[in-house]
Amino acid sequence: MKFTIQIPGPETDRIGELAKACDTYVVFGSYATDAAWPGHIISLNPVIGRDGKIKKVFWKTRNVLRLNKEEIPTTTIENVRDKYRAMYGIEEEFPVLQTEYGNIAVSTVQLDPFVFAAYAMRGTEIMLRTATLFWKTDVQAIAMYNNMYSAMSNITFPPESGVPASYGGGSLIVDARGKVLAEDPSNNDSVIEAEIPIAEFRRGRSIPRYPLEVVQPVFEQYRQEVPLNHLDLPPKELPQTNEDMKQLVDKVSRWLSAPREEK
Repeated sequence: MKFTIQIPGPETDRIGELAKACDTYVVFGSYATDAAWPGHIISLNPVIGRDGKIKKVFWKTRNVLRLNKEEIPTTTIENVRDKYRAMYGIEEEFPVLQTEYGNIAVSTVQLDPFVFAAYAMRGTEIMLRTATLFWKTDVQAIAMYNNMYSAMSNITFPPESGVPASYGGGSLIVDARGKVLAEDPSNNDSVIEAEIPIAEFRRGRSIPRYPLEVVQPVFEQYRQEVPLNHLDLPPKELPQTNEDMKQLVDKVSRWLSAPREEK
C-alpha cells in the first residue's frame, strides 16, 4: 500500500510536465489508491495527453487466476464490477479513447482473448499494453485475432534486484497481422519505435467477424470459477498479501466449494 500513487497526484503532475514539454502522450501502468475505494490497491493505466493533462484512466479489467501458487490481490473491474458500474457506468468497462493518432485503449490484462475481443468490438485500433511479465506470442495473437495494432511495454529490473533478466524488457510493437515491427532485446530502459499508417489501416477495415451466435450455446453453460465482486468487501476484510488473496479465491471458488450438482 505504501508504494501506491494517486491519480491525479504529484507523479502524474510531473509526468504531465514532461509530456507537454515533449509534445507527446505518455501511458503507464501503476498501482494506485483512491479515496473512493478505501483499502483497495487498484491497477490503473493513466493516459496523459500532449497538453500534460490526464485524458483517461483505464482500470485493469481482471487479473489472471491460477497462474501461480499465489494470487494477485489488486482490485480490478471484475472483482468489484457492480460497484464500479454503479459509480462510473457500463460504458467505462471497456472504454476507448479517441486521439489524433487513432482510437486507443490500454490494458494490463494477460492471456485473456475475450477481454481484447470486447475492446475490438468497441472500436479499438491501437491496443497499448503494460506488464510486469508477458508472453510475446500473446501480444502477437491478440493483435492478429482482433485486427488491431498493439504495443507492449514491459517492466525492467536493475541487476542488483536479483530478479531473473528474462522477466524484464523485451517490449515490442506489432501490426494487425501480428508481425513484429520493433522489439527491445534487452532488460534495460530503452526506446523502440514504429510507424502506424492509420489512414491506410482504416481504409476498408471492419470489426472481426466473431462467431458469437455459433459459440453462445456453449458459453451460456459455462460458469467461471470465481464470481464477480469478490473484492467488494469492507476495507478491513480486504486481502493484504498474495497468500491472503489465494485463500479468498479458494473460499469463493465455485469449482472447489460448490455443491456437486452446481459444478
